[in-house]
Amino acid sequence: QVQLVQSGGGLVQPGGSLRLSCAASGFTLAYYAIGWFRQAPGKEREGVSCISSSDGSRYYADSVKGRFTISRDNAKNTVYLQMNSLKPEDTAVYYCATVGFSGSSWSCRPTNTGSWGQGTQVTVSS
Repeated sequence: QVQLVQSGGGLVQPGGSLRLSCAASGFTLAYYAIGWFRQAPGKEREGVSCISSSDGSRYYADSVKGRFTISRDNAKNTVYLQMNSLKPEDTAVYYCATVGFSGSSWSCRPTNTGSWGQGTQVTVSS
């Protein structure tokens, strides 16, 4: 069974850090580009960051550039999203997904995806 299983997330104060994990089950993650997406209440789901399967190309939304880092450990079949300097506006449910990411910003979008993780809540609040 093909699954993406997420872990991490939770409640953190502004300025704090969290790391999200997205582990693949039933398939080899190394063959897939992976994206992180988020959806805040009342807002559309948006692309946060994507990483390619081959050349290491990465995309970051302007709102997270310089604060978030996407990485992958193919030996562990896992992709990570390290989130630093968190802000209240980062509060959302975060999802990982396989994505048709070609290296361009337009290809890191929720409608260009395949399998999704279950989602994890990130709340940034004092």
